Amino acid sequence: MDLHRALDFASHRRTTVLTTLRRDGRPQQSVVFYLADDDRFTISLTDSRAKTKNLRRDPRAALFIAGDNPFEWVSLDGTVALSPVASAPDDATVDALVDYYRRGSGEHDNWDEYRAAMVADGRLVATFTATSATGMLPE
Repeated sequence: MDLHRALDFASHRRTTVLTTLRRDGRPQQSVVFYLADDDRFTISLTDSRAKTKNLRRDPRAALFIAGDNPFEWVSLDGTVALSPVASAPDDATVDALVDYYRRGSGEHDNWDEYRAAMVADGRLVATFTATSATGMLPE
């Protein structure tokens, strides 16, 4: 499948199944929200989760994005870069998470509370870069 066509399809969605690799090579899957920018996908993760640990060990990943019917989908292969874990309400990671929230949901009712929650949750930003695609889309 043409990567640009798959990316265009993905740019109109917000949820995906993120597949990472466990230490023994078996896949581990999680449903996550994302924001798409060209061939890059921004995802907010929690440092303590299995998917984050898997990505620290092996940055290879896949995103499966379903359409409105079972015969409309794309699967993107790529790699993930992880930001540092949020450690202070005014650090660069929290600033990136604020931007992620604004682009996806608009303004928050209480940014100080949001920033503190990102640190307390151990949040970070994952940036998935797509390198290839498979899938089924209508002509």
